[in-house]
Amino acid sequence: MLALSDINHYYGESHTLWDLALRVPEGQCTVVMGRNGVGKTTLLECIMGLQPIRSGSIVLAEQDIARKPAETRASDGIGFVPQGRQIFPLLSVKENLQIGLPARKDRSRRVPDFIFELFPVLYDMRERRGGDLSGGQQQQLAIGRALVTDPQVLILDEPTEGIQPNIVQEIGDIIIKLVREQGLTVLLVEQKLPFARRVGDYFTILDRGRNVADGPIDGLGDTLIQQYLTV
Repeated sequence: MLALSDINHYYGESHTLWDLALRVPEGQCTVVMGRNGVGKTTLLECIMGLQPIRSGSIVLAEQDIARKPAETRASDGIGFVPQGRQIFPLLSVKENLQIGLPARKDRSRRVPDFIFELFPVLYDMRERRGGDLSGGQQQQLAIGRALVTDPQVLILDEPTEGIQPNIVQEIGDIIIKLVREQGLTVLLVEQKLPFARRVGDYFTILDRGRNVADGPIDGLGDTLIQQYLTV
């Protein structure tokens, strides 16, 4: 579904991603892990076109999108939930969700009912401003906004960061439902190991901008955890 090959990225003269390869199988959840500062968010920003790559390919459904502008990524089929949520605080919940509608291939101008079925709180608070929601509710809104675009791939950057435990549980339930019942492809950056094990099918570990290990999530053993994930 999504495949990256030989990705090299620089911040100025600093080489941040080194010949990085990543495969995200269709209908599965792939978790990108690693300590702070190893390039996880940079990797996602490269996929979304928010950071330019020096070389390499980003293939989505057999189309190389690496050189396409960032504003085409949603219509290409990628839904993105950035770190920190980045909802529009002065717009209503409904208006935040409607922002994703122009990217839909079916040209629908109506927020799909299933968004409110996944997140009932968004329906109850649809006329309230986004900034009035709690952190957990805002995260649900950010995920809902990405799903409104009807993506082939959903990318989430640390969706559990700063979220209360009950909402973390709900977000995990929703990811599992989207993948296992609806066949959505998910790419997830996550620091919390129990959450990653619960929702993930595959893992990739980054260290200093390189892919140093990957495989089925069941193969993420203590040696890799101690070497690359333990602070």
